[in-house]
Amino acid sequence: GAFATVTHDRWFLDAVCSGTWEVHDGIVEPFEGGYAAYVLQRVERDRIASATEEKRRNLMRKELAWLRRGPPARTAKPKFRIDAANQLIEDEPPVRDRIALAQVAAARLGKDVVDLLDVGVSFGDTEVLRDVTWRIAPGERTGILGRNGAGKSTLLALISGTLRATEGRVKRGVTVKVATLTQELDELAEHEAEPVRTVVGRLKANYTSGGKEMTPGQLLERLGFRAGELSTPIRDLSGGQRRRLQLLLILLDEPNVLILDEPTNDLDTDMLAAMEDVLDSWGGCLIVVSHDRYLIERVTDQQYAVIGGELRHLPGGVEEYLRRSRERDAATAAEASGKPQVSAAQQKRAALGGAELRALEKEFSAVDRKLAKTTDARAKLMTKFETHDQSDFDGLLELQQELADTDAQIAGLEERWLELSEQVG
Repeated sequence: GAFATVTHDRWFLDAVCSGTWEVHDGIVEPFEGGYAAYVLQRVERDRIASATEEKRRNLMRKELAWLRRGPPARTAKPKFRIDAANQLIEDEPPVRDRIALAQVAAARLGKDVVDLLDVGVSFGDTEVLRDVTWRIAPGERTGILGRNGAGKSTLLALISGTLRATEGRVKRGVTVKVATLTQELDELAEHEAEPVRTVVGRLKANYTSGGKEMTPGQLLERLGFRAGELSTPIRDLSGGQRRRLQLLLILLDEPNVLILDEPTNDLDTDMLAAMEDVLDSWGGCLIVVSHDRYLIERVTDQQYAVIGGELRHLPGGVEEYLRRSRERDAATAAEASGKPQVSAAQQKRAALGGAELRALEKEFSAVDRKLAKTTDARAKLMTKFETHDQSDFDGLLELQQELADTDAQIAGLEERWLELSEQVG
């Protein structure tokens, strides 16, 4: 039957919708396909209608570039001309210059950020986290996944320093300055009667984004505020406006570790794209907790999950987390019904011969060790960036090339690790 939904969840739109309607300027404009198709058609519409402001065109083109180059599974789903999409983004650079951001982060943070060492947290007899070891590196951009009540907020509190560990140790670098974009909008509570201009005017005069200095007014405009809204009292702002102003106040305070706890509340898709664009040039550590899969994959480079009180790395990203969740739910259901659950991995393992299985297990162990060794080598490279003479451009270029080669090697190892983990269970 027919199905209609109103949502800002872009991944959901892409997954289930064959058509998208945009409501704007008193009209309803239909588009074929889900969110990715809508972005392409809107970029083409904006290109044809030259009166549309250049800023929005560039932002949508950047969004399209990520959609086309990022998740390959989505490129065949929407029914639009792939050649047209490729032509539009032909000269569009990657959404983030990871090497440049890593250099900025190393300069601002040094080599020590926050280390969680064998950390556990309990509230009375309830154990929330256990045996958590995580060394956060300069410039790390991490998404945290997990079900409600799994312990994600507890983990964030440990990193920010608002909660002490029951077991283990939390070590912080001396230059670390943590800021958290909370769900409660605490930063605005004491300024309800003041206009936006007054609140922003108390802070510093400029903000550096992607190597360029911006005034608070320019940053406000980039986050979707119009000039006429600067005189609006905080109490009269919409939920989305308050969320964007909260982010601006945090950025102007110049932290070097930014924690986002469900940052997409009250934001529409245009404002989400604008916020992601600002975060692309964020030169510090970024830790994001969100149920918005699109946001997680768009602004972070790796993902972890809190599962059963433990923090687990997800080389396969969100897709691996969903697969594990499905297997865990199936096992729970089988246990409740009294029937043993045989996973797909166990079925594949049973189909292998003894010698073949041993060979795969041996290769899996070798790849696991090499992945750990290569990851350590990358961390040492980042330390070299910190101590290298910034005027030695040839030396910096060599380090950049070495880092790029190491990243490519890690990507290949992670892909093979995932293939082998499915085969050996």
